[in-house]
Amino acid sequence: MQLKHLRTLLSPQDGAAKVTCMAWSQNNAKFAVCTVDRVVLLYDEHGERRDKFSTKPADMKYGRKSYMVKGMAFSPDSTKIAIGQTDNIIYVYKIGEDWGDKKVICNKFIQTSAVTCLQWPAEYIIVFGLAEGKVRLANTKTNKSSTIYGTDSYVVSLTTNCSGKGILSGHADGTIVRYFFDDEGSGESQGKLVNHPCPPYALAWATNSIVAAGCDRRIVAYGKEGHVLQTFDYSRDPQEREFTTAAASPGGQSVVLGSYDRLRVLNWSPRRSIWEEAKPKEIANLYTITALAWKWDGSRLCAGTLCGGVEQFDCCLRRSIYKNKFELTYVGPSQVIVKNLSSGTRVVLKSHYGYEVEEVKILGKERYLVAHTSDTLLLGDLNTNRLSEVAWQGSGGNEKYFFENENVCMIFNAGELTLVEYGSNDTLGSVRTEFMNPHLISVRINERCQQGMEDNKKLAYLVDIKTIAIVDLIGGYNIGTISHESRVDWLELNETGHKLLFRDRKLRLHLYDIESCSKTMILNFCSYVQWVPGSDVLVAQNRNSLCVWYNIEAPERVTMSSIRGGEGTDFYQVRARLAMLEKNYKLAEMIFLEQNAVEEAMDMYQELHRWDECIAVAEAKGHPALEKLRRGYYQWLMDTQQEERAGELQESQGDGLAAISLYLKAGLPAKAARLVLTQEELLANTELVEHITAALIKGELYERAGDLFEKIRNPQRALECYCKGNAFMKAVELARLAFPVEVVRLEEAWGDHLVQQKQLDAAINHYIEARCSIKAIEAALGARQWKKAIYILDLQDRNTASKYYPRVAQHYASLQEYEIAEELYTKGDRTKDAIDMYTQAGRWEQAHKLAMKCMRPEDVSVLYITQAQEMEKQGKYREAERLYVTVEEPDLAITMFKKHKLYDDMIRLVGKHHPDLLSDTHLHLGKELEAEGRLPEAEYHYLEAQEWKATVNMYRSNGLWEEAYRVAKAHGGANAHKHVAYLWAKSLGGEAAVRLLNKLGLLEAAIDHAADNCSFEFAFELSRLALKHKTPEIHLRFAMYLEDEGKFEEAEAEFIRAGKPKEAVLMFVHNQDWEAAQRVAEAHDPDSVAEVLVGQARGALEEKDFQKAEGLLLRAQRPGLALNYYKEAGLWSDALRICKDYMPGQLEALQEEYEREATKKGARGMEGLVEQARHWEQAGEYSRAVDCYLKVRDSGSSSLVEKCWMKAAELSIKFLPPQRSLEVVRAVGPQLIGIGKHSAAAELYLNLDLVKEAIDAFIEGEEWNKAKRVAKELDPRYEDYVDQHYKEFLKNQGKVDSLVGVDVVAALDLYVEQGQWDKCIDTATKQNYKILHKYVALYATHLIREGGYAQALALYVQHGAPANPQNFNIYKRIFTDMVSSPGTNSAEAYHNWADLRDVLFNLCENLVKSSEANSPAHEEFETMLLIAHYYATRSAAQSVKQLETVAARLSVSLLRHTQLLPADKAFYEAGVAAKAVGWENMAFIFLNRFLDLTDAIEEGTLDALDHSDFQDTDIPFEVPLPAKQHIPEAQREEVRDWVLTVSMDQRLEQVLPRDERGAYEASLVAASTGVRALPCLITGYPILRNKIEFKRPGKAANKDNWNKFLMAIKTSHSPVCQDVLKFISQWCGGLPSTSFSFQ
Repeated sequence: MQLKHLRTLLSPQDGAAKVTCMAWSQNNAKFAVCTVDRVVLLYDEHGERRDKFSTKPADMKYGRKSYMVKGMAFSPDSTKIAIGQTDNIIYVYKIGEDWGDKKVICNKFIQTSAVTCLQWPAEYIIVFGLAEGKVRLANTKTNKSSTIYGTDSYVVSLTTNCSGKGILSGHADGTIVRYFFDDEGSGESQGKLVNHPCPPYALAWATNSIVAAGCDRRIVAYGKEGHVLQTFDYSRDPQEREFTTAAASPGGQSVVLGSYDRLRVLNWSPRRSIWEEAKPKEIANLYTITALAWKWDGSRLCAGTLCGGVEQFDCCLRRSIYKNKFELTYVGPSQVIVKNLSSGTRVVLKSHYGYEVEEVKILGKERYLVAHTSDTLLLGDLNTNRLSEVAWQGSGGNEKYFFENENVCMIFNAGELTLVEYGSNDTLGSVRTEFMNPHLISVRINERCQQGMEDNKKLAYLVDIKTIAIVDLIGGYNIGTISHESRVDWLELNETGHKLLFRDRKLRLHLYDIESCSKTMILNFCSYVQWVPGSDVLVAQNRNSLCVWYNIEAPERVTMSSIRGGEGTDFYQVRARLAMLEKNYKLAEMIFLEQNAVEEAMDMYQELHRWDECIAVAEAKGHPALEKLRRGYYQWLMDTQQEERAGELQESQGDGLAAISLYLKAGLPAKAARLVLTQEELLANTELVEHITAALIKGELYERAGDLFEKIRNPQRALECYCKGNAFMKAVELARLAFPVEVVRLEEAWGDHLVQQKQLDAAINHYIEARCSIKAIEAALGARQWKKAIYILDLQDRNTASKYYPRVAQHYASLQEYEIAEELYTKGDRTKDAIDMYTQAGRWEQAHKLAMKCMRPEDVSVLYITQAQEMEKQGKYREAERLYVTVEEPDLAITMFKKHKLYDDMIRLVGKHHPDLLSDTHLHLGKELEAEGRLPEAEYHYLEAQEWKATVNMYRSNGLWEEAYRVAKAHGGANAHKHVAYLWAKSLGGEAAVRLLNKLGLLEAAIDHAADNCSFEFAFELSRLALKHKTPEIHLRFAMYLEDEGKFEEAEAEFIRAGKPKEAVLMFVHNQDWEAAQRVAEAHDPDSVAEVLVGQARGALEEKDFQKAEGLLLRAQRPGLALNYYKEAGLWSDALRICKDYMPGQLEALQEEYEREATKKGARGMEGLVEQARHWEQAGEYSRAVDCYLKVRDSGSSSLVEKCWMKAAELSIKFLPPQRSLEVVRAVGPQLIGIGKHSAAAELYLNLDLVKEAIDAFIEGEEWNKAKRVAKELDPRYEDYVDQHYKEFLKNQGKVDSLVGVDVVAALDLYVEQGQWDKCIDTATKQNYKILHKYVALYATHLIREGGYAQALALYVQHGAPANPQNFNIYKRIFTDMVSSPGTNSAEAYHNWADLRDVLFNLCENLVKSSEANSPAHEEFETMLLIAHYYATRSAAQSVKQLETVAARLSVSLLRHTQLLPADKAFYEAGVAAKAVGWENMAFIFLNRFLDLTDAIEEGTLDALDHSDFQDTDIPFEVPLPAKQHIPEAQREEVRDWVLTVSMDQRLEQVLPRDERGAYEASLVAASTGVRALPCLITGYPILRNKIEFKRPGKAANKDNWNKFLMAIKTSHSPVCQDVLKFISQWCGGLPSTSFSFQ
């Protein structure tokens, strides 16, 4: 953006008369200036002064010059101005809308300190800063102001963001604070944002950053969260002075800062995301800029100066004229002002998102604006000033715009129609359609208001050529679809959007009612139709009739009028002429050609000299005059000297030479060259080419000449031309091919050319290519390509580079990137400059660190201290302090601040470096300042030292009681201020003291305080003058004081004056002066006489003189007190006497109380009760005697208690009524039982026939025989009751042996509970079989849970296995645990297997006789028996060497039962057994299966098992997955190694052995025939031949195996093998005839 001076609005004066503030109204129509005279001048937008008014002071008594105006702002509606003044007030003036309207103050806001700056960001809200550091808000609606936030530092500047929803305040301590009314979703933080190095008087909030500047002559741009983005440092520029004010453009893209004679301009570069400095606007003798104001449309900037001048500047990036009708002024990248040159109206087109506005177009009869940004589309109506910005992704400019509707813009793009309502920033709607003709789209936007409808927005459009869709644009849903049989060529909604008219290709006019969805054809041969504006009247024409529908709800009612033929606009020539008038020549041509009036169409174009269109019509229609037309056109072109157009005509007709000749004649050699370059035959014409090149060179078209020379292979001339035309790219490309030596020279020349064109960054690489390092460095520095400059410098020798490094370093120093700058200074041997840089930046620590590297420490200290002393002389104490502290000399800084009496800084440093001395320092300063008479400052330091008393004493000694009171109230606790007020009043005395205390509201408190401090004279004086009602109270307090002092007679007089004689009586009573007490009481307070007597009685009681005390109390008529005293002394007989004589009504209650006391006292008290009871008994008062006896409780003598209770029962039975005696016995009985006297209690119960209670007493005493006898003799119903309790007793006592005789089952259950299983089973054995097996099952279950399946098995071996279904799970669990347990595959395990086999055999035998015979359970147990027999036989065979193969075969046979056995254990045992007897094929297959199973157990599934090895066998595939590994890891690893070894060896065939059946030898079922063989009882293998059968069907053995087994028994005499034979004999009904002797 550039600033251009337009005019001087207000001429400067000769001296200082600064413009204090300025403001533009938000409607851009008014500009206000406030001068040093406190007068507001009002200008119009053209700079003409139109009005003025004077401001007024807050209070006229101080005069009109008692204030300055520091802030001024227009209201958002531009009708009011707020004025902020230094006399602590803000006035709001209503200035009206017209010039000259009366100025009226409509609001005023009084503040506590001076207003320093002011903004009016939103309606009713004025924001302003105060000298005391607060930023406040004034609400013009409520007329109230409130604090937004407070700081401790003067507000020097205040600004808002572009939207006015956030504020920034700058403060004198350099703080910049940000606050949002609404952060608009940005998420930016609030509060203290930055600590600027100096007060930011120049503060601006731009779109992308915050710009601040001040007296240090540096401009700093801060990011959104306060980090430094850029620094522009002018501190070394001697021409520059401090920055005083700043303003951001309304779009936030530019910032202007004012200093002395100069305006500096910063422009934001969106592409580089940095601030770029434009050329500053320098005006000599302008002096300091004091105020800046930017017009809201961004087009003007006004600057006010120290001398009272106001200058106006034009602000724009660029300006252009559009079609000679509009002026486009780009005031910022995102803001354009469009001005109509004829009417002078202006529209501000602005991107609200800050996007850069690209080309602006004015379309639609020059009424509508269209502009693109990178992400949005801007649209506007110039007539109504309605603007829209909608999100829009660019589509290469392929959009088509239609502006037929005044309310909405229709945009077609890639088959999509988008509607944008002017003034709305959201798209109204979007639909897919291929039909772009506006006659096929109808939009109605709130065109005729209807009752009950706020918004009415509807769209009708073509979905395809025969289908119309109607959409409600508010809800975004379809409200109607019309499918028509013929193509639709026109449609339109009525203004209310309830009716739709459309016409089809056959000229039929249809009416569609949207609400009822009904379609009606209302006219044929319709050639014209229109809704009458503002109504629902319809006008149409068909052939020779004009039709009008006045009520469209009744389409059948039509008014028709005839029209004569050829009339009106129907005639084609009329229509064509109308089209020509509208300059729509194509439409006119179409009308002519429709009527076949070709000549008329051609004539029209010839009249307009539009020869091209004329010839096109002739060509299209094959007109005979075509050639004549062409010749006539050419001749006309030559006659009118349009050689270029004639050349183009010749070129189009293929006459290249003639075209070139004409181009050259027209002075267009470039066109001639282009034509020659495209036609090889023309290039061959050397003379022609020379002629053209000469013309090109003459016209300085060197690049085109170079192209031509290069084409005709003349590189030398081509290169010369390229160089002359600065076409270095082509020159370098040509040189690389033809003149390689020239490339370096050309690169340098190219670089020089780019430098001349100010394209320094582009020149760098060319200089590098040309090896011109110095030029490359200069270009890089000029282009501010600092990183590239460093890169090039690092490649140069030290001497060359050293002079450039400091320049780069200065740049990085200005960006506050000091570490990089330091490194560059060091490379350039300018360490001193680096130290200076750090010093100027206030980075003393880094400067010190750098100095320490290149200087001796003592030299550094001397340097810094010297520099600090110099700073001190210049008054730069902060800088001096930093230097002292850097060299660790804070004491020098403290001394400096003390010397210059800058005590705040002194205290700050003491607090930082000597915190232990801080309090002493404050105290010392306080005393010094007090001595100097600087009491307020002394106060501050005393209070900081927490010595508020010293402060109070200081003010007291100086007679400043008011200050002393203030300090005491603020800092001295709750009562300190009262004490000070009291002393103050005392110093005044009399009436003055009363007035003071009344004013402070402390009169009563002061009187109390005087009394508290024994200043009774002062207290009496104050109360006498002001609070007479307080006088008795003071007499009372004086009396109490005298009493404390022992002056009893004086005290007595004061008590009586206070009207408190009773207090005097009490005083004498307290001192036991009974005579005086009696005297005062009788004289002044007769009611107290009794109290004196009571007091005297108390004295007598203390001396144990009960008789005297009793006499005194009776005189005082207080027998109750005498009674209480006797009770307290334990003299109950005297108490009862007094009660009987004086208070008989309380005698009974006293008696009860006495009894209670006796109970509490234990034995002594009990004896008293017994005595009392005997007394009542002797007196014949049996009821009272009984009550007395019953109250006796256990006091260590149970015999006494028992006697008393028995006596009570005896007396009640003898002398009291039956009901009462029953109550007594029922009360005494449980008490006796409680002390263990069960028999006595029972006897009592029996005396009154309470049989059940007597039995219960015997039961509780465990006297079972007595209980049984009583039940039997007195009430046999209770015999069972006694028995039941006896059983419970035995159970509870655990006396099971006794319980057996009473209840066996209960005894057995008790054994189970106690875990005495052996006793339980022994006892159950003596009972019936059912009971025995119930407890056997319980014991077995217990053992199985504990893991003792073997002991459970032993139980059933001992007691047999009954066929109870409830026992089946126990048997199955014993079987499962046994087959799963380790260590059972051995000879030693025989007896365990034999026990399992025998139990299962016993079970199966029992099952045969039971109801469960042949059930699935029976079959399962038979299978389990067979498995147990195999396991037992295998263990027996393992004990005899010659039966090794039998054992192996049994292990193999067991595999067919893996649905009941753990599969992994079974395959392991089979594989190991097979391996042991040398059946390696089988061993390999079984052990391989075992490994697969272990893997499946790990994975938790058998799905991956391969069953191919066991096809056609009876080994089952579907087996349960074992829950755990049954084989230890070490054995699994052994098997894994063996299987791996064998599989690697490949000597085994992985096939199970087969027999003569062709089946697996151990399989009972032959796969081929399905025949099932019997298993051998000895091996489990199928019996194919030599069968030995047993008596029991299905039981057989292979003869060879049987004989082998018998032989082994004979030779080994193995007892376990004999046991196997014995079992087979039992199981199979005897042995075969070849029997064996067991003897």
